Amino acid sequence: MSNVAYAELMAHQRETEALAQVAGRLGWDQETMMPRGAADQRAEEMAAMEGVLHARRTDPRVGDWLEAAEAADETQEAMLREIRHSYARSCRVPAALAQEMARVTSRAQGIWAEARGNEDVAAFLPVLDEVVRLSRETAAALAVDGQSHYDALLDDYEPGAKAETLDAMFAALRPELVALRGEILEKPEPAALTGAFDPDVQVALAEEVAVAFGYDMARGRIDKAVHPFCSGSGQDVRITMRTDPADPFNCLYSTIHETGHACYEQAVDAEYGLTPLGQGASMGVHESQSRLYENQIGRSAAFTGWLHGKMVARFGADALPDAEGFYKAVNRVQRGYIRTEADEVQYNMHVLLRYDLERALVAGDLAVGDLEAAWNDRFEADFGYAVDKPSNGVLQDVHWSVGLFGYFPTYTLGNVYAGCLNEALRTAVPDLDASVAQGDMSPATDWLRENLQRYGKRYLPRDVIARATGAEPSEAPLVAYLRAKFGALYDL
Repeated sequence: MSNVAYAELMAHQRETEALAQVAGRLGWDQETMMPRGAADQRAEEMAAMEGVLHARRTDPRVGDWLEAAEAADETQEAMLREIRHSYARSCRVPAALAQEMARVTSRAQGIWAEARGNEDVAAFLPVLDEVVRLSRETAAALAVDGQSHYDALLDDYEPGAKAETLDAMFAALRPELVALRGEILEKPEPAALTGAFDPDVQVALAEEVAVAFGYDMARGRIDKAVHPFCSGSGQDVRITMRTDPADPFNCLYSTIHETGHACYEQAVDAEYGLTPLGQGASMGVHESQSRLYENQIGRSAAFTGWLHGKMVARFGADALPDAEGFYKAVNRVQRGYIRTEADEVQYNMHVLLRYDLERALVAGDLAVGDLEAAWNDRFEADFGYAVDKPSNGVLQDVHWSVGLFGYFPTYTLGNVYAGCLNEALRTAVPDLDASVAQGDMSPATDWLRENLQRYGKRYLPRDVIARATGAEPSEAPLVAYLRAKFGALYDL
């Protein structure tokens, strides 16, 4: 009977996973191609899909199958672990609450995009207040055994993580970042790129770079969106980019970042397709791939030397500095407001700001109406200058509009994981830079695919990092990498 129960459970799960991919495609379409006038209808469509998915995830038969099923091997045990975890969490959230969250966040996403374009915080706050209220209700439903409401939400993105553990890691990381930033800002600032760079040429080069990193265009596509993102898994993994005529790095490096996410999804063992194991282990592990692709590889002297040649061929030598100046421009530490455009030294300071604010929102210690002032005060305290407009401040990120509370700390956790993985990768492939300088990223991407990406969700997040690196995750490798790289760049 146990084999029959397992087979029936997996057949049910396969359909659920397929429907979840369809729901994800609706979200992708909303960000890229959906007509603006369809927002209200799309909200109803998303709510209907969430209703169907919630019913499937809480189907009493799932509980019966889980009780009767027995795993024949480690992979099946991992399948049952993931379904059991999802079933328990789904059953705690009332169907009406899940549907209302899907409906409101679909609507809120469009309101956020319009408010951001109009620099109109007041237009966004009422719907954000709804999202925060629903997130608090969801957290209260999910929390078990004395778990904090924030930890209950965090578990969706980084299973097993706790704010208390993150606080200790971030407390060790933050002073190192502040000290390094202070030393750098006392040095002369490298020159930035100047001039205009044709957006269509940027897109063509970004696609070439994505393929160089291993992105399979036969199972993906690249489109434009307000906020770059990756969507899908298995045989259909899509990414988006944005362009700025004055800043080609915005397009190129956001594309490399999203390519890291996409390559992870495309590399998961095909046997795990449309199963609970058929996607990345967590958002932190996911972010480790995108940040490693973007930074430790993509901003290395070896890679920028290759990229410089590609840009000279497309934009002309007169539009660009020499290779050394180009490398310095790519890694320039400078004043800025936007998290996704921040340099490696300051990036995590942007994340920690959001982490603290969203914890206060979830706990009820910060009212939505006070959020903009709290953001602006914290930003000025951390960075030493004032936010100049809402799109550079509280309106810059899409995450809160779609209810992703508990998501932001996974960005810094991903950077920590990337530091650990980079250290292990460089030990395993000591001549990596020689290949990267020729535009061949395969020694790095092959190592990541073999040691981490192919496993999908088979292992828990910290376990998959420890298996790949041979050590428990720590902020120390990231700190050492940043100090070595920027110490050399800025002659510290």
